[in-house]
Amino acid sequence: MSEVAAVVVTLDALPWIEQCLQSLTGTDTVVVDHGSTDGTVEVVRHHYPHVQLVEQENRGLAAGWNRGIAATSGEYVVILNADAWFEPGALDALVAVAERRQDAAVVAPRLRYPDGTLQRSVRGFPTAWRIATEYFFLRKLAPHSEALNAFYGSGFAHDEERDVDWAMGACLLVRRGAIEEVGALDESFFLFCEETDWCYRFARAGWKTVFTPAAECVHVGAASHGGRLFRENVRGNLRFLLKHRGAREAERGRRLLRVSLRLRGVLFRGERGRQYRETARWLGSGDVRSLLAA
Repeated sequence: MSEVAAVVVTLDALPWIEQCLQSLTGTDTVVVDHGSTDGTVEVVRHHYPHVQLVEQENRGLAAGWNRGIAATSGEYVVILNADAWFEPGALDALVAVAERRQDAAVVAPRLRYPDGTLQRSVRGFPTAWRIATEYFFLRKLAPHSEALNAFYGSGFAHDEERDVDWAMGACLLVRRGAIEEVGALDESFFLFCEETDWCYRFARAGWKTVFTPAAECVHVGAASHGGRLFRENVRGNLRFLLKHRGAREAERGRRLLRVSLRLRGVLFRGERGRQYRETARWLGSGDVRSLLAA
């Protein structure tokens, strides 16, 4: 197998980090910790002495990935969430696809939840229209329509290899030659859309992102933040729109998001509804540039 290194960024990663690192046995691995207080650092240091441990201030997931990638060598680097782990043979399968697809900057596996159900991970690059189809529930009107399901890839059964816009960063195999050509991750994305931006930049340079069901990875999902960073998710989409679609499209996206989240804030109760209402108020407190600068 071609030389592969792995990067795992941690922040209070117990109890999943052990399964994650066990699945990387035999792979040069760097763990970049962002200030864990739950014993993650002690577990890595004492039970996985072969793993290179780097501790740094939490400047976001992209910054952690960049630090880890810079500390590795080899033709490929796999970035793996601390709450994710490979099924047997999956890493070899990812490399096999990358070896066959020399135009691929990124190869992404099929993700499953711990109970074995499919975790839909294929995504479309954000546009104001695609955001509207998701946040106004338009995709539910026609679940088999590609036009209404491109944002979260809900129309794709994840059962065949195909070129995609981007895939969730829970597990990605990345070609180092593509990184050297396109550059590191953009650290202005704190958490969410950093891999979207990276895949978009790869695509602009002529590289492909390939999804393959030949490799599978288990992903718990939201283990480090418990889904509490909804506003940061919205911020990531706005940052992507501003960077790659321009101010007009970003403002259109901001207005659509504000209206849709106000509506959701009425429809949903409890903590979920509160998050929607608070994020809608935030979206109404300034234009895109001022919201992203804050």
